Amino acid sequence: MLGYALAWTTQPKKKKHIKLLLAFSGAFLLSLTVMHLLPELFHAEHHGHEGHTHSQIPVGAYIMFGIILQIVLEFFSKGAEHGHVHLHGSHEEEMPFQKMPWLLFGSLCLHALLEGLPIYQNNHLAYGIGIHHFPIAMILTIFFRQSGLKNWTIFGFMLGFALMTPIGTYLAEHLHFMQHYSRELTAVVVGILFHISSTIIFESNEGHKFNLAKISMILLGFALAYIMESGHAH
Repeated sequence: MLGYALAWTTQPKKKKHIKLLLAFSGAFLLSLTVMHLLPELFHAEHHGHEGHTHSQIPVGAYIMFGIILQIVLEFFSKGAEHGHVHLHGSHEEEMPFQKMPWLLFGSLCLHALLEGLPIYQNNHLAYGIGIHHFPIAMILTIFFRQSGLKNWTIFGFMLGFALMTPIGTYLAEHLHFMQHYSRELTAVVVGILFHISSTIIFESNEGHKFNLAKISMILLGFALAYIMESGHAH
């Protein structure tokens, strides 16, 4: 909602700064995934509780399923999860809306809800998801305003999107089914985060070219995630 409010009040004209923020968020999210979620997953796989029949499937298979699931979701969301929407002024095809884009809304909400599942066991991951959603919310707000959606529709869309990750965390904490399969669900989310964060890093600049500003933001994201993970470990 902060990203929505900032985009609404400042109405940024240049995509460059938002793209750099996207690069930072992608690097931060990827670092948290690699340094924290992955080691925990494979540690749980090798030292898990006996008698769980679902643990026979390798954790890597669930990660790959998460990557494939995200690719399917992006078929409906058009890549909005990583800021790949077509703003006016670009040379890409426009996608104007006159009413609520339900397929886009549904796929984004499912994506955000799944991202909330591992948070109740990995609280600092909430920072990564929050930083990830901030520039996405700005880009979506700008895009919807340019596409002709009514103000109340945009607000409802962004509010629903904002609520999905906390709802996912709540469900993971209170539903026995999700607690029982927490390792598998987390592995699926890791696949989703892998795909999203790597796509953000490679798509956050025009022509897929790296420049000094982008590399600096990526390194900053890596460094912040490393500092957070080091503090969490101690």
